[in-house]
Amino acid sequence: MAESNRIKHYFFYISAFVIIIGGLKMASQAVIIIFLSIFISSVLSPVLVKLQKYKVPKILAYLILILMILLFIFFVVFIISGSLKDFATNLPNYEVKLKQLILNSFSTLNSYGFNLDAKTIIDELNFGALFNFTATTAGSIGIFFSKMLLVFIGVAFILVESNNFERKLNIIFKKNKGAQRHFRLFSDNIHKYFTIKTLTSLLTGTMITFVLIMFDIDYPILWGFLGFLLNFIPVIGSIIASVPALLLALIHYDFTTVAWLAFAYLIINVTISNIIEPKYMGQGLGLSAMIIFFSLIFWGWVLGPAGMFLAVPLTMTLKIAFDSSPNTQWIGILLSNLSKRERNKL
Repeated sequence: MAESNRIKHYFFYISAFVIIIGGLKMASQAVIIIFLSIFISSVLSPVLVKLQKYKVPKILAYLILILMILLFIFFVVFIISGSLKDFATNLPNYEVKLKQLILNSFSTLNSYGFNLDAKTIIDELNFGALFNFTATTAGSIGIFFSKMLLVFIGVAFILVESNNFERKLNIIFKKNKGAQRHFRLFSDNIHKYFTIKTLTSLLTGTMITFVLIMFDIDYPILWGFLGFLLNFIPVIGSIIASVPALLLALIHYDFTTVAWLAFAYLIINVTISNIIEPKYMGQGLGLSAMIIFFSLIFWGWVLGPAGMFLAVPLTMTLKIAFDSSPNTQWIGILLSNLSKRERNKL
């Protein structure tokens, strides 16, 4: 009988999971705005608290934060969008130059005795699709930020309610210290992740911009901003961010320049992702590397490109929720970095 009830519970959990994920996917546009508003507020709320500690009036502190957000949106709309349009206009020229470069390279190889059909290989590689993918990716970023007005309004309301919300939680969890502890753990981890990730991503984007200026690559601010954004996507984000700049270097210069630029990207990303981030994040947020990778695929499918940005905090939220109940703790163990869990028990 007990075994039968356990199986029923499992089927109930699976059914609920499928229904919730289906609902999230159908309402992904609204869900993304809500999640982004919550997570951006988690980064900005400590700034608000800090300003108030320095005796800055509450209204003035809010105005300073709102001004910061508006300046960021202004930067994206008036600087990045211009580079995007110019890049899209020049795409056909870049494609022609890249094809010509490949043809010249194959001609050189054929002169050394190789028998390569350059035209067939170029058709198979489909560089047009590659450039269109780059343009589509860049364009999706523009569409993503076109919704920032709604996110901005959401962040403004959440920041206004932040103090009252904390008091409400204290009342709700007054008799449930365990739930209160888990919620604070979730809140602290989200704040820690987004604060450190935002600062390291900003450092990544700034360094990439300066390197591209040194190499005289077209649109250095655009590719630096792309590096800033995609640094939020673990594992593959930094690789994708380097592709457009490397292609432009290949078109305008030579393989030696491309190699040096690729080496510069590698140094920047290894230094920031493997040295600086672990130093300030400690041993990480307790998620398995395999789970992080598959969470990118899963949340990307559910919420689109924005889901890849939110994959780590969303998965971390689920892990903390599973850890909070003895019935689902085994799922939290599957999601966790076991070595960290074992260290915490020592």
